[in-house]
Amino acid sequence: MNSPLHSAIAALGLLATGSLAAADWPQWRGPTRNDHSPDKGLLKSWPKDGPKRAWLYDGVGLGYAGYSVADGKLFTMGLREGQELLIALDAATGKELWATPAGPRYPNNWGDGPRMTPTVAGDRVFAIGGQGLLVCASAKDGKVLWTKSLVSDLGGKLQDWGYTESPLVVGDVVICTPGGSQGTLAALDTQTGKVVWRSKDVTDNAQYSSPILISHEGKPQVVQLIMNKVFGVDPKSGALLWKHDFPGRVAVIPTPIYSEGIVYVTAGYGVGCAAFKLGPGNSVEPLYQDNKVMKNHHGGVVLVGGHLYGHSDGAGWVCQELATGKEVWSHKGFGKGAVHYADGMLYCLDERSGDVALVEANTQGWKEVARFKLAPLSEKRSRQGGIWPHPVVVNGRLYLRDQEYLHCFDVKGS
Repeated sequence: MNSPLHSAIAALGLLATGSLAAADWPQWRGPTRNDHSPDKGLLKSWPKDGPKRAWLYDGVGLGYAGYSVADGKLFTMGLREGQELLIALDAATGKELWATPAGPRYPNNWGDGPRMTPTVAGDRVFAIGGQGLLVCASAKDGKVLWTKSLVSDLGGKLQDWGYTESPLVVGDVVICTPGGSQGTLAALDTQTGKVVWRSKDVTDNAQYSSPILISHEGKPQVVQLIMNKVFGVDPKSGALLWKHDFPGRVAVIPTPIYSEGIVYVTAGYGVGCAAFKLGPGNSVEPLYQDNKVMKNHHGGVVLVGGHLYGHSDGAGWVCQELATGKEVWSHKGFGKGAVHYADGMLYCLDERSGDVALVEANTQGWKEVARFKLAPLSEKRSRQGGIWPHPVVVNGRLYLRDQEYLHCFDVKGS
């Protein structure tokens, strides 16, 4: 489904940059879910009009889905003609390779359609539609291998803004968060979709965060944030390893962050943030709670060199010390939105204006070196919605999206 607009721009992009090598950004927030790009040698400034465009695809469909990149393909989701789709593009050119059904339309006043990032593991890709249909498909051609409904099959309950989680693959299971009395988390066999375990010690409803995989005392565990608690489970059995209360309200969205024994979580709606130190035998010691320095609604937070960077409701963009929770600096000169880290720089996206800022990641203050406005922007986006898909930089390319428009820019300068 290539329009004349896409075809013309893609042709120019090919002439300018050639083909891409295979990339590795296989899931939400990257290989370890810390939102750090592996790229080095990126541009440290941009021209006034922004980095050079590689390609633009204007047919990816509606919704807020992000993108993963693996084996030269970009995977995302979109809503077209009432059908949610799992979609693969050629990462070098933006040409659509395949699209496969991934559940019925999810309707919402803030914008219809899917709102997660596909997860690629080997020759399979896993995606969850807004209504909670988990689809396992062949990464090669999009053939559906199995499906499982988080609601009708796994006993979950659809929340106010749909399912937004990006599933986590650990070994031979894919872990998701249906919520409900059978267990908040579920692990399914990646080959068959058969349920391997449920987190029977935690049975709260799902929220909007995605789980992470960490290692503590030499053993793996899966950490997830829900409305009123943050907890860790054994990825082999789902057995509860630890938990702690969290005072979430309305919606809990950002993904947890982990570093050197510290689990950090944050949420908007006035909640703030908290950090917990995991000790021997999975003991849990709060380092700080009810901290209002970082009230990240959505858009995420990145950890760089012991400091957290992200947008905090009311305060603007904030740098916060992880170990103490203290504010290092704050800045109100750029609008609320998402953040991504690559090669010493923060890539910040204003969810309303479409402005994209390149900012030094340092503790001395907001050091903006370049800014451009994303264009074109969607005219189909709900007035209540925003430009919510997060920036991703991989293989020298910056990917940005606003509904049906998927943008790709060359930030390597090659």
